This record gives sequence, C-alpha cells and structure tokens, in this order.
Amino acid sequence: MEDPRLIKQRTIRVLIVLLSVVAVYHLSFYLSTLIYPFLIGLFIAVIINPIVNFFELKFNIHRGLSVLLSLFLGFSLFALLTTLLIYELIAGSTYLAKAIPPHINSLTLIIEEHISYTLMPTYNLLASEFNNLDISYQKTIIENLKKFGENFSSSLGTIVEDTFKSIPLIISKIPNYATVVIVSLLSTFFISKDWNKFKLLFYRHTPEGIQQKLKHVTKNLKHALMGFIKAQLILISMTGFIVLIGLLILQVEHPFTIAIAISLVDLLPYLGTGLVFVPWILYSFFTGNVGIGIGLSILYMIVIIQRQIAEPKVLSSNIGLDPLATLLALFVGFKLIGLSGLIIGPIVLVFFKALYQAHVFKDIWRFIMNGRTRESNKAIRTP
Repeated sequence: MEDPRLIKQRTIRVLIVLLSVVAVYHLSFYLSTLIYPFLIGLFIAVIINPIVNFFELKFNIHRGLSVLLSLFLGFSLFALLTTLLIYELIAGSTYLAKAIPPHINSLTLIIEEHISYTLMPTYNLLASEFNNLDISYQKTIIENLKKFGENFSSSLGTIVEDTFKSIPLIISKIPNYATVVIVSLLSTFFISKDWNKFKLLFYRHTPEGIQQKLKHVTKNLKHALMGFIKAQLILISMTGFIVLIGLLILQVEHPFTIAIAISLVDLLPYLGTGLVFVPWILYSFFTGNVGIGIGLSILYMIVIIQRQIAEPKVLSSNIGLDPLATLLALFVGFKLIGLSGLIIGPIVLVFFKALYQAHVFKDIWRFIMNGRTRESNKAIRTP
C-alpha cells in the first residue's frame, strides 16, 4: 500500500497542473483580446522571416530594408493576384449582366405558366372547400392566417431594421480596423527587424531544456501551419480544375471565371460549392435546360466526392497527421464549435501532437509522480 503522504503530494501536484492549465488558458485568451494586433504582426513576421533572411544574407542588405522589401513584395504579389482576379470577375460579371435578364424573363414566364396551370386549380379547389366550411371554422382560419401574416411582417421588419442599424456600426468600426492594420504592420516591421535580438534575449533568459521543447513545438506548429495553407491551396486547385474541365465539356461560357469563383467559395466550411451549384442546377431544370442541369448535377457530385475523399488525405499528408485522426478532428471540431471547428479541430490536434513529440506530457506525468520535470542528463529525442 502506497504511503498516504505520497498520494497527498501527487494529488496536490495534479491540482497544480490543472490550475496552471486553466490559468494559462484564461490568461492567454484575455491577453489575446488586448494585444491581438501584435500577435498578427508576430504571425506575419514569422511568415516573411525566411524571405527577410534571404535578402539580408544573400545580398547583404540591411535587415530593416530587407523587411520593407519583403513586405513590399508580399503586398505587391497580393495586389497583382487581386487585380487579375477582379479583372476576370468583372469580365464574367459583364457577361452575366447581359445574360441574366433574358433568363429571368424566361424563368418568370415559366413560373406564371406553372401558377396558371397547376396552382390556380388547386387554389380554386381550396377556396370552394373553404366556402363549404362552417362560419366559425372560417373565422378561425382567417384569424390564424392574419396572425401568421402579422408575425411574418413583424419578423421581416425586425430583420430589415437590424440590417440598417448595423450599417452605421460597421462604418464606425472602419477607423478601428484601419488602426489594427497599421499597428499590425508596424509591429511586423519592428519584430522582424529585431528578430535576432529577440532570439538572443530568449536564449539568455530561458533554460536549455525549455528552449529545446519550445523549438520542437514551434517547428512542428510552423510545419503544420504551412502544410495547412498548402493543403487548402491544393484542395481548391483540385476543385477548380475539375470544375473547369466539367464546364468546358458542358460548353458553358466564361468557364475560367466560374471555376475561380467556385474554388473560392469552396473555402467556406459546410456551404462550399453547393452555394453556387444548387441554385444553378435548379435554375437549369426550371428553364428547361435539362441537359445542363444533369451535367451540373453530375459535376457537383464529382466535386463533393472528390472533396470528401481528398480532404482528410491531403490534410494528413501536409500537416503530418493520420488520416483517421484528421477526419476525427474535423468531425469533433464541427460538432463542438460549428463551422470554425473544421479549421480549429486539426490545428488543436497538431498542437497536442507537437507537445507529445516534445515529451511535454511525459514531463508533466513525471512531475506528478516524482516531483521532477525530467530525468537527469536525458536529452530530448526528436521522433
């Protein structure tokens, strides 16, 4: 039987670990609400650091100038891609502006014919049945319909009112957004400019064991982040390529513009490509373009199947997770916190994997059992 004092000490250490985790979580959340522009700046600085190092070491450019050059190139590339995308979307929108009105007119005629030949006889039948009802039943039905109309009008009015009320609020926040952008860019510059100083300061004031663990965790998280971005680019590229080929086969006009739009929509969790395909398919069937409707339906099913099959595999191969674990993280994240969980779930899994590979959990267990964080003279092994 174990010593009661030892059990008591272990229980105290378990409480210390739990309280430390809760305190760190709440403190991190609170601080993030205060200094989030600087966190954004740190994130951008980490992303551009390899480019800054390249300019500084390869061309012997001062680090401050290297940071400015890297930021300029990054924003220039972003502006160029945005301009090309907007140009293509404008060309497609111009075509749609000419093509949509005739389609709307034809859809209106179809709806009118449907009402004339299908709904009107049904309405007449219901009206005759209504007239045959007892007067008390007629009054009840009329009152319920009136209440429904009033509730619907009230709800619709509330939605419209809230929408218009939110416009001044959004406009009033524009200065705040501008301030966040400016502070984030300035913090990016200063953090990246003094990157080596911060590293030296960190090495001087941090124990070697913690340094090794933080290096390991940071390396894994950086690899996972870049892998996640790469995975999303691969997935939307696959979607765009499949959609482009399908639209070319169906001989749809402006297939490139539509493929780009669907690829961008594919980034939206849960909604995805259905936001474009479903209305398009229904419209095609309503307007009598059965061939296009069937073709789009087949293309939509191919895109969905491809996405469901490829997403766990692409994510797992790029962020270093098991496909089953990735699928589980996606599902659990969605169930717990909704659409954002599809992104946060794999990130949390990567974070815990990085902690596991850095033997952080072993150190915690060793602290609980023995009161020590590591065995003497035992180096961290990189898996």
